[in-house]
Order: sequence, then C-alpha cells, then structure tokens
Amino acid sequence: MKVNYIFLLLALVAEIIGTIGGFGSSVFFVPLGNFYFDFYSVLGMTAIFHLSSNLSKIFLFKKGLDKKLLLYIGVPSVLFVIIGGFLSKIADSAILEIVLGVFLVVFSLLFLIKSEIVILPNKKNSIIGGSLSGFSAGLLGTGGAIRGLTMAAFNLEKSAFIATSAFIDFMIDFSRTFVYYGNGYIGKQELMYLPFLFAIGLIGTYLGKKILHYIPQEKFRKLSLIFILFIGLATITKLAFDYWG
Repeated sequence: MKVNYIFLLLALVAEIIGTIGGFGSSVFFVPLGNFYFDFYSVLGMTAIFHLSSNLSKIFLFKKGLDKKLLLYIGVPSVLFVIIGGFLSKIADSAILEIVLGVFLVVFSLLFLIKSEIVILPNKKNSIIGGSLSGFSAGLLGTGGAIRGLTMAAFNLEKSAFIATSAFIDFMIDFSRTFVYYGNGYIGKQELMYLPFLFAIGLIGTYLGKKILHYIPQEKFRKLSLIFILFIGLATITKLAFDYWG
C-alpha cells in the first residue's frame, strides 16, 4: 500500500479552510476523500483525523469553553453519532454518497442565498441541533456545519466558539472511532495514514488560527460556502459518471 500524497495535501487544505470558515474540516475532507478511497474507509479516516485536529483546537483556543453548550449540544451529539455510525453499516455506501452530495449543495445554497437565517438560542434548539449534527457525523462523516449553525445563534466570542465546537467534536469522534472500528472501517490502510493525518490536524489548525488574524471570518465564510457548493456538485457529478460510465 502506497501513501497518496495528493490526498494528504488536500487534507491539509481542508483542515485550514475548516478552521477559518468555522464549519470544521470534515465538510471538505469527507467528499474529497471519496475521490481516492471507498466511502467507509473515508469515514474511518475522518474519525482518526478529527481526533488530532480537535485536540489541537482545544489546546490553541482553550479559553472560554461554554459548559452549557457542552451539555445541551455535546451529550445528544454523542448519543446520535453512535446511532448514525451503526446505521452507516446497514445503508448502501452509494446512497450515502448521494445524500452527502445533496446535503452539501442544499446547505451551501441555502446560506449563500439566505445569509440572514437565524436559529433561536434556546435549550430546545441546542438539543435538536446537537442530535442532528451527531447523527449526520455518524452516518455521513460530517456534522460540523449543522453544529456550527446551532452554536452561531449564541453569538459566542470567536475563540470560545472554536474551543467549544472542537470539544464537542472531540467527544463525537472519540465515540464514533469505536463504532467505526467495530464496523470494520478502520483497518491497515486507514491506520497507515494515522501519523500523517495526526500531523496534518495539528499543522492545519495552527495555520488556520494564524490566517484568522488577517482574514475577516465573514468574508471567508462566504468563500467556504462556495467551496462546499463546488465539492457537493463534484461529488454528485462523480457518482453520475460512475453510474452511467
């Protein structure tokens, strides 16, 4: 088995953009990874990759953890990522890829067109947002965008937002790693990439934090949404070619 260095470069770009844009790297990493590996391998790699990147985010942005959001969003996220992870083994991988592609396109278009969408900052919406983000993370590999939208309602300071999101994400990844391992998604190939992905998680988060000082997050957020739209369209196009080709 040879290491794919282009994939690793894309993983680094995904981590940097995910840190700056506030959506998390998996929204970029999962669809990009699908161009190089099968869907289930990408799920396994995503869990491994995120453990390192979220540890580094917690360390770099450790000030201002919001304990209430850790409870209201974090606990349901962990419960539902386990459910989503088990269901991913039952569902057809091609269907999951289609759902992922459609999700990325709909999500990005919705927020590019209706940028003023606001979720009310209350306990009920926190629990619903946490449940949906956890379920999506377990089933499709990415749920950070839903969690980011839910947390944005609480208007947290930038460092507090990233630290709290990273801590919740870490709990999600820690839980789904065991589920994915049990499902057989983490084997020799995935473990071979472990040291590379761990280093990329640390380096990408550090570079993302540095760039945040120079680029207004709102401007980069719009650019991130455009990236998400193109990746979603590319995912759907790839599946169409695979099906008709």
